[in-house]
Amino acid sequence: MVAALEEERLTETFAALANPTRRAILARLAHGEASVTELAEPFDMSLPAVSKHIRVLERAGLVTQGQRAQYRPCTLNAAPLEAVSSWAEHYRHVWEDRFDRMGGYLNQIQTSTSELPTTKPPADTPAKDTIND
Repeated sequence: MVAALEEERLTETFAALANPTRRAILARLAHGEASVTELAEPFDMSLPAVSKHIRVLERAGLVTQGQRAQYRPCTLNAAPLEAVSSWAEHYRHVWEDRFDRMGGYLNQIQTSTSELPTTKPPADTPAKDTIND
């Protein structure tokens, strides 16, 4: 049951992070709280569209929206990002092993090509004239 909830939360987090606008909003909030209007400034979209992105981020637990009188600041909640980091860390050894093998293969290719004889055209061969008169 707990694993299923964690899996669902991770899925929501990845879905929220899949959109470049939402990633930009998170990057802005990493510098401090901001209102929806402030978050909308760099985007060519309406306030309702930005609010929709913020709701997706809220459902994923990445953003919280407070209320101080008429000011409702959005703040970043980085806890779900820790779960993403842990998930990715689980696969780190897989991609590091593949990079190591690719590096070895590239070194092997570089060594084998450096051992190939180089051929140069004979010095007495005249250059071809590419301009037709």
